[in-house]
Amino acid sequence: MISHETVIRPLITEKTGIQKELNNQLTFEVDRRANRIEIKQAIESIFNVRVAAVKTMQVKGKTKQRGRIIGKRRDWKKAIVKLMPGERIDFFEGV
Repeated sequence: MISHETVIRPLITEKTGIQKELNNQLTFEVDRRANRIEIKQAIESIFNVRVAAVKTMQVKGKTKQRGRIIGKRRDWKKAIVKLMPGERIDFFEGV
């Protein structure tokens, strides 16, 4: 799997900002078929950093209702990437 297909987008929320400051962890939405090794290699090649650990979780899509119509958001996979000490990604610095 190509690294740009593995990592879909970074997740930027209040919680991920706190994780970044305290634990040097970044959060990404990744391809549902990707495993931890593929995610680690993709992050290292895209951002040119060293990764210490990768934690993954499957996020279930919420059921949403608008009037009588009931729908469901898609399921997706989240990866929390811990960088080595001294490493950082400048993409997140201004956020």
